[in-house]
Amino acid sequence: MSRILLIEDHERLAGLICKGLAAAGVAVDVVSRVDAAWAAIQRLSYQAMILDRGLPDGDGLILLQRLRKAGLGLPCLVLTARDALHDRVEGLDAGADDYLPKPFAMDEMVARVRALLRRPIVLSALDPSYGDLTLRTDTGVLWCGDKSAPLSPAEMQMMVLFLRSGPDVVRRTALESAAWGLSEAVTPNALDVALHRIRRKLLVIGSKQKIVNVRGHGYALHEQDAPQ
Repeated sequence: MSRILLIEDHERLAGLICKGLAAAGVAVDVVSRVDAAWAAIQRLSYQAMILDRGLPDGDGLILLQRLRKAGLGLPCLVLTARDALHDRVEGLDAGADDYLPKPFAMDEMVARVRALLRRPIVLSALDPSYGDLTLRTDTGVLWCGDKSAPLSPAEMQMMVLFLRSGPDVVRRTALESAAWGLSEAVTPNALDVALHRIRRKLLVIGSKQKIVNVRGHGYALHEQDAPQ
């Protein structure tokens, strides 16, 4: 299932969008502020985002411009009540891929999101690497030299977070959010099972990186001697 980020502060509208996209097989994480959206994008790997302009902490285009300057080509649909020509041009110039004024038909919004999801994300900034590991987010395959291992969607999201964090500790709650979304409830041992699977795959591909438990804090990548 594809996962997108919705940045929308109107709670009822956000709920309707989530419902419409869920029926189309698209999972949605919802935030209502620019700063929360930036934090979510740093932690998780999304296939697209829907961005409102009038947010409590500023114009949504501020976030879009920041992403584009960072080299992040996340496909973006700007969703806003501003429908004047100069507003549409301003959004597209800021890096938006599409523009849909409110009010809108849900079927059209879903169709536009599907079109965004078909677009390849080609910027290399989306393929995180650390040590001897590189993750291809377009295929969900983890590489160490010429050896590779396919990852499940949850495992891929966790490895994105690990690789972007490097040796820094990643908290358990952050890993759960990365793997299963910001709001989805998970069973207590789901993370432990996923970590076990990733550790086995790291051994299979011969990586020097090991996921270690930093007691009382979380987990981190730690370099060790390569498996014999």
